[in-house]
Amino acid sequence: MMNFISLGSGSSGNCYFLYTEDDGLMIDVGIGIRLLKKYFHDYGLPLSRIKHVLLTHDHADHVKSVGSLSHDFELPVYSTQKVHAGIGNNYCVRKKIDSKRARFIEKDRTYTMGAFQVTPFGVPHDSSDNVGYFITHEGVNFCLVTDVGHVTERIKEFIGKADYLVLEANYDREMLFGGTYPQHLKDRINGPTGHLCNHDCGLAIAENATPSLQHVWLCHLSEENNHPELARITVEQVLRDHGIIAGKDFALEVLKRTKPSGVYELKKSGMER
Repeated sequence: MMNFISLGSGSSGNCYFLYTEDDGLMIDVGIGIRLLKKYFHDYGLPLSRIKHVLLTHDHADHVKSVGSLSHDFELPVYSTQKVHAGIGNNYCVRKKIDSKRARFIEKDRTYTMGAFQVTPFGVPHDSSDNVGYFITHEGVNFCLVTDVGHVTERIKEFIGKADYLVLEANYDREMLFGGTYPQHLKDRINGPTGHLCNHDCGLAIAENATPSLQHVWLCHLSEENNHPELARITVEQVLRDHGIIAGKDFALEVLKRTKPSGVYELKKSGMER
């Protein structure tokens, strides 16, 4: 059985955890170590359950605590060579990753990490590099894609294979362009290497989901340019326009920015919480 927890999803810090009875894989470490320890204690999970750490990209809200976590618990950290280099140059990451803990991965290659099969793939974003992850355990397919400037054919392919999907719905276009951000920042967010808006998130799901999709979580919502209910309603409407009913064809939820989710049990035939 594979389980999923979101420990934070937004500009304040991103961190996701997949685990089995005796193995665990963390994606991004953008929250503080003290908070991470508290959350694990609240869940009744030992931090020793973490066996592998994956990174999507080198922005601080995804990696600020990875050096400390890796050092304190002697954990290997997997990311592309460019992401590792970017972390080394990121002043927000005070504790760097020890070279002996760094593991280099390449896009579109599948790696065995304990109980998991992990395939990283390219995601367009204005970082040193960025990848999404397609993770398989005992026939269950989990896909995470965040900080997405635009949806590529490769991303569409992995959405189409997913039983469980975490996908960015960062901003609402009207809120962004009607807001107080300077124009250059609005253009950056809305650009091809920025973030994914609610409508385009819904479109990516609607055009690529298959009947095997069981559950979708919307992630990385902007605090200034989005709202959880707005993101959900917008995505639901796009899905409905394509003949898909959220809550019937698959479950749809919005991940909280600064609070952990419940524990989700991921099964091939469906999901229980």
